[in-house]
Amino acid sequence: MQYWLMKSEPDEVSFDDVMAAQAHTVAWFGVRNYQARNFLRDQMAPGDGVLFYHSSCAAPGVAGIAEVASTAYPDHSQFETDGKYFDPKATPDAPRWISVDVRALEPGRYLPLSEMRAMPELEDMVLLQKGSRLSITPVTAGQWQAVLKRLRQRA
Repeated sequence: MQYWLMKSEPDEVSFDDVMAAQAHTVAWFGVRNYQARNFLRDQMAPGDGVLFYHSSCAAPGVAGIAEVASTAYPDHSQFETDGKYFDPKATPDAPRWISVDVRALEPGRYLPLSEMRAMPELEDMVLLQKGSRLSITPVTAGQWQAVLKRLRQRA
């Protein structure tokens, strides 16, 4: 089992949106970075843990706990000619971009980025490294446990 931090802009897909979706599951679409795509395609597996992170908002942070719910498959949004994520170089026979399904498991409490930066056990977390901008990053088992402990604490 592996662990991941996956960023989503809450005005596009929030953790609450996933909790409200059928079977608490949505397709993770719109990834347009090759390294993040490779994580989706080559390393993620059903059952892997996901820290669902809200980005590009007033208070970025981990909004809930989720899991990878499918194997990788072509991202449908690359073929939508009027869509935000259309890629004219992608074809159904040679897709360039990948999706996985993500299932929300539990919300916990919101863990803001500012609090994560103050946690010594997260000092090596990829998210917290200078210049880190990837939408999907690996998380160590120790970092996963530290974040889960905080998410499950009540304020």
